[in-house]
Amino acid sequence: MKTRRNSPSLALGILAAIATVGFIDRIVVNVLVEPIKQEFGLSDTQVSMLTWAFAALNVLGGFVTARFAERVRRLTLIAGGVTIWSLFTAACGLAGTWMQLLTARMGVGLGEAIGLPPNQSVISDYFPANKRGLAISILLLSPPLGAFIGFVGGGYVAQNFGWEATFLVAAIPGFVLGLVAYVFVGEPKRGQFDAEQGDDVPPISAFIERIWSLPSARYLILGSFIAAALSYALNFFFASLLVRKFGMGLAEAGLYTGVLASLPAALSIVGAGWLGDRLGERNPAAYALIPGVGLAIGGPLGAFGIMQGDLTLLLVCVGGSIFFTLSYLGITFATIQNLMHPRMRATASATLNGIYTLAGGVGPTLIGLLSDNLSREYGAGQGLAIAMAIGGAFYLLAALFYFLAARHLRSDMARVSGARAAA
Repeated sequence: MKTRRNSPSLALGILAAIATVGFIDRIVVNVLVEPIKQEFGLSDTQVSMLTWAFAALNVLGGFVTARFAERVRRLTLIAGGVTIWSLFTAACGLAGTWMQLLTARMGVGLGEAIGLPPNQSVISDYFPANKRGLAISILLLSPPLGAFIGFVGGGYVAQNFGWEATFLVAAIPGFVLGLVAYVFVGEPKRGQFDAEQGDDVPPISAFIERIWSLPSARYLILGSFIAAALSYALNFFFASLLVRKFGMGLAEAGLYTGVLASLPAALSIVGAGWLGDRLGERNPAAYALIPGVGLAIGGPLGAFGIMQGDLTLLLVCVGGSIFFTLSYLGITFATIQNLMHPRMRATASATLNGIYTLAGGVGPTLIGLLSDNLSREYGAGQGLAIAMAIGGAFYLLAALFYFLAARHLRSDMARVSGARAAA
């Protein structure tokens, strides 16, 4: 009996679920910062090395996998990748030493490097260009949904059963979804909605040349790197901030962090994608202006909120900041996909994912170093708050790069469309 189906909505639903599980397995460590620090006697800087352990194999592995994904059945890579990272997530829960935990996190990063880069390429072949902004934004609901489940569920499990059990529980859904994707999701025809088609995979030099030759792509990548570094830093330390500054338990801190990291972000990502598709058909600059404005508003708002001693005001301001700043995520991926040849899209997705993974190491490490230094003078809670507020101000630099990208998007889109028409 034939089970695979070429349904765009089914593919989007299942791949979004896989991406969500991937983000859970990536982010759940953030709510475990305090118990892991206590278990192994670590500083903020040392515990932030968990982000670099994840990145160690993720960046290069994702790029290599993406080149395979331009040639082979992408759903096989996705199913295999989710199974591998789930195995290593379970291994994190069995780690008895700091080095074992770091090694297991490297395995999680490798599995996600195999399973996630092909996702956006598949979705781009299920939806036409004028619907990709919303479709990829729905796919990228995975960070807020994964953050909610990871922080709330992870905080509850960790407080009641220990940090080791949290990793074991987080590993379970991936095994199921890997099988579901392999059996039920059909492989779409590449470039079926694009004029620029062909079975030949462009060399990596052609991909680099295309990125380098499009100013809008370069500015989008720079701006989103800064935004991602700051977002990962906020996510990594926010539960710890609530524990240190307000004396919360892990479950309560995880609940607050999960709600803030999910609902405002989900509304922002989908809303920006929908608005970008609405306005971008007439004015392509909208794809960069929307996140640029959001970053310019959200960064200062978050920096102000982090410094507040009143919990309600802090949560409201940080929630508002997340709503504005996360507008960059889905719309950036969609715009880069629209600028690519159909057989460059997995590579483009892996490149952006790799850049964001590096950002996920840079952001927490810099904030951790700053926090360690400031905590000597201001105390652990206030020192971390000041470090996070300083980081929040740098969203203005990210906004600047998005405004620069907006100046070039119309001409770059026209240039790419002309190349497709000529092809």
